[in-house]
Amino acid sequence: MALTAPRAILFDLDGTLADTAPDLAAAMNRVRAGRGLAPTPYEQLRPVASAGARGLIGASFGLQPNDEGYNALRDDFLDSYEAFIAVESRLFDGIDALLASLQECGLPWGIVTNKAARFTERLVPQIGLGHAGCVISGDTTPHSKPHPAPLLEAATRLGVTPQECWYVGDDLRDIQAGRAAGMITIAAAWGYCGHVEPATWDAHALANSPTGLMDLIRGQALNSISRVTSSAVQ
Repeated sequence: MALTAPRAILFDLDGTLADTAPDLAAAMNRVRAGRGLAPTPYEQLRPVASAGARGLIGASFGLQPNDEGYNALRDDFLDSYEAFIAVESRLFDGIDALLASLQECGLPWGIVTNKAARFTERLVPQIGLGHAGCVISGDTTPHSKPHPAPLLEAATRLGVTPQECWYVGDDLRDIQAGRAAGMITIAAAWGYCGHVEPATWDAHALANSPTGLMDLIRGQALNSISRVTSSAVQ
């Protein structure tokens, strides 16, 4: 599928719109401190922040969801995070300008995250994203990403077809979910990106910065206008 001009832009939250890794890592290290353990280096936790509890517990404790003790760690981590959810979390540089440009272009935008609603409902307004056209949390639909259901729900709420949406994310599962939903997918290379090079994710395009993303959007809009004008002349 080639890039086509979007009628709406959907974003992942952690690692795409917002740099939430400092607060996520701090929550994980409070859990470690409560168990008498030394903190895990921030540089080890930041790349996996988009994977939430699963990624952070894996990096800090070496445990996976089916391992003994994982559930207790997850619950402690989530409670710790909820208590201090927006201490250092900020929008990435360039996101404010990007969202303002989308508004100027008349393009609605929304958020699709695997973060549960108990967190998104508190975090989103505190970091300046309360004007999103929709916020789809990890428990809004029966499935979370990489399943396409959350993205399809977002398209419905914005009143556009999935094929008219671009989905922007910094994790492989974002690209998998977007492709499964029939959307144009953009890898946000400015985000956390895990330990896998985003160029290998099979996204339709890669943006190295929010400014680069806006350039992609404007380029497709101009191409669309050019095609319409050329057709009218003929």
